[in-house]
Amino acid sequence: MSKTSCDGCGRTVTVSGGIANLWSVGTDAGTVGTAITLELEDGSSHLLCYPCLEAIPDYPTTEDVERLEQVDDETSRVGTL
Repeated sequence: MSKTSCDGCGRTVTVSGGIANLWSVGTDAGTVGTAITLELEDGSSHLLCYPCLEAIPDYPTTEDVERLEQVDDETSRVGTL
């Protein structure tokens, strides 16, 4: 696993992959800083933590990702520009 930051809120996240995470992917619902890459219709991709994934609307745009803010350790929200 490698560590990086969420493209939305900036919190430190763990990028899962490989045999070490084969049976644990998705079991913590983002509470331990896990993340996935979201590919948008405009061709851009963004590494987002699970709280940010829950905060963005269905069919998000790059602007929605740019407006994400960290509220606390477990939640995110979409702020205003």
